[in-house]
Amino acid sequence: MSILRAEELYKTYGEKELFKYISFVVENRDRIGVIGVNGTGKSTLLKVIAQLESVESGKLYHANDLKIEYLPQEPYLEEELSVLEQIYYGDSPLMRALRKYEQALYELNQMPEDQGTQEKFLKAQQKMDEEEAWEANTTAKQVLTRLGIYDFTKKVKDLSGGQKKRTAIAKALIQPTDLLILDEPTNHLDSESIEWLEEYLSHYKGAILLVTHDRYFLNRVTNRIFELDQGNLYIYKGNYELFLEKKAEREALAEQQEAKRQNILRTELEWLRRSPKARGTKQKARKGRAEELKDQKGPEKKEYIDFAVGSKRLGKKVIEAENISISFSGSNIISAFTYTISPNERLGIVGPNGSGKTTLLNILATQIAPDSGTIDIGTTVQIGYYTQENENLDEGKRVIEYIRDIAEVVETIHGRVITAEQMLERFLFPRPVQWNYIHRLSGGERRRLYLLSILMQEPNVLFLDEPTNDLDTETLSILETYLEDFPGAVVTVSHDRYFLDRVVNKLLVFGNDDINTFYGNYSEWLEQRRSSTDPVTEKHKDKHLQSEKPLSSTRSRKKLSYKDQQEWNGLEDKITELENKKKEMEHHIAEAGSDFEKVEEWTTKLQEVEKELDAAIERWTELSLLIEELNN
Repeated sequence: MSILRAEELYKTYGEKELFKYISFVVENRDRIGVIGVNGTGKSTLLKVIAQLESVESGKLYHANDLKIEYLPQEPYLEEELSVLEQIYYGDSPLMRALRKYEQALYELNQMPEDQGTQEKFLKAQQKMDEEEAWEANTTAKQVLTRLGIYDFTKKVKDLSGGQKKRTAIAKALIQPTDLLILDEPTNHLDSESIEWLEEYLSHYKGAILLVTHDRYFLNRVTNRIFELDQGNLYIYKGNYELFLEKKAEREALAEQQEAKRQNILRTELEWLRRSPKARGTKQKARKGRAEELKDQKGPEKKEYIDFAVGSKRLGKKVIEAENISISFSGSNIISAFTYTISPNERLGIVGPNGSGKTTLLNILATQIAPDSGTIDIGTTVQIGYYTQENENLDEGKRVIEYIRDIAEVVETIHGRVITAEQMLERFLFPRPVQWNYIHRLSGGERRRLYLLSILMQEPNVLFLDEPTNDLDTETLSILETYLEDFPGAVVTVSHDRYFLDRVVNKLLVFGNDDINTFYGNYSEWLEQRRSSTDPVTEKHKDKHLQSEKPLSSTRSRKKLSYKDQQEWNGLEDKITELENKKKEMEHHIAEAGSDFEKVEEWTTKLQEVEKELDAAIERWTELSLLIEELNN
């Protein structure tokens, strides 16, 4: 059943046509991924559907009571609200009941003996019963916990940027809605949070419309793809993998049709040249057909240039870090870290947000100094550093002027010269767009231009800090192809699993106060981590997840079950024991020195202990929430 229909939507931005009379339907259980090069209007389309922007012509049709929840790339939150107050924001009866319950609970904790407060709490409980809000209450806290938010009373203004985005995601997920619209929901989420979100959305009751650069996420979540390309909308049934197949077929067919058009046009023009004085009716009609064919536009021709761009010679010595340590506000971020980057390194840095990945990259790039330890950089090294912030983009310049100021041409390792114009075309800036001023570019287009500006400097060591956050899937594919032929070292911080799988063959994995080395790509590391988990621990975790729904109605329980109480009594001791085991493993790894076999053996054991420790901490958090509710 369709819940929304769009007919003949037309919208422009300056001289650019974003939508050329596009039409589509959204069905009740749709999982739609919107794809397109940055600047084609993906976010604008989401805003139009969310009724936050208008179109010049065309119309949206839907029921008057259609509920839409929209998560923008940069969500707005009320700074003075607590986390729970923010995610229970809204005018629906369910959200009002949840807000009143949390407020009454807070007041009861402050004045437990006050009769008026007790009566208010009982009324709030009754309202929760009427709205069947208990499951939503538990779900909200579980969602926050899974997204790494544990202090529900914390003010929004005291949250980090990443925590604010997680809070906004939680708010969008629990709102009662028919259509959930998500614009880049995976930005600033670590890999585990993204995997959890994939699973959560697979059971979501309403329709979903989303924009994301995460291709694994697209592949696992979507069942339809909307592709925006030069103002046109192409609709594909299936996930991202099927989209790639169907798009290749569409482009091949378009090329065949263009070749046929060119052949017919060539034949017609030859006939016209042979019969310049023909004036009959048939001849005029034939001349008209030739003119029509001549005026038709074929598909945009894509030029795939040699991407093995040369770089300045890189010697054997690249970057050596020796016993690096750094701390912030009394908290240890990196401790006694030693690592040597080789000339052809393909290194990925992964780990939870806030664990110190970008800090390490900044130290290796000598942008910040460690508290102790040394960084030794080879004399031939020239670092190109793509940071999370746009740098040195002069908005008063045209795109082509900005790139030419860096380099008029670059040379491939085979000696072929590539011009600035050709490189811009390869990075999806057609010749007309190259003469646009930078201030007219979209945010994604600016990131693409900034990336190209780094590559045009021909570095021999490339640092990439979260390059996938603001780049579209097509640009990422181009970057991955570039990196395959890059004749130097590449070090990247990323949470994008697809990108890591294509680009790196070694990982630095940030854990609890340590950094481990893994030889392989991200999927291989993830597979090893899963397979090395204690089956007993995994079985216990699965059993708990299956029992989450019954546990959600905690209001009728007076105390923990005997089994849960026994588990709770032993959890803190278990966590302490596992932490001691972890330190013991780390000591063995340090003692093994250059003995690779022993290092690998102890690293595998360490990963098993870390997995069990994470599960124990997660279970402790869940039981502590349950106990808190029972006590209240």
